[in-house]
Amino acid sequence: MSENPTGDALPEYAERVLDVAELIPPGRVMTYGDIAEWLGDGGPRQVGRVMALYGGAVPWWRVVRADGALLPGHELRALNHYREENTPLREAPGSADSHVPRLDMGRARWDGVAAGGAGGPGPDGGGGAHT
Repeated sequence: MSENPTGDALPEYAERVLDVAELIPPGRVMTYGDIAEWLGDGGPRQVGRVMALYGGAVPWWRVVRADGALLPGHELRALNHYREENTPLREAPGSADSHVPRLDMGRARWDGVAAGGAGGPGPDGGGGAHT
């Protein structure tokens, strides 16, 4: 998760993904697949790639895996953000190898409807803030 590593202008798809990530309210999350579906373009892997390459400039911890597991290698940083934002979490079961909680996807997942007033900018809106 770093800013644009080359310093060049971001690809258009990356800008669109990052614009959506910035719309996610504190305490809420969207999955990689949610963002791809909201954009009507790409898929979870493409969104994940954008976040891995360029996501450091946006609230990356709000873009998550569908199973609610915290981003490997960034669990503690993400957990600090989730706690600051009161993002709903589920404690890890006692049988889990790790005692790191997961996101409570049923309560934390955001559908993007409240973005920017009447449904947000949608797939054709947003843009330009990350160049």
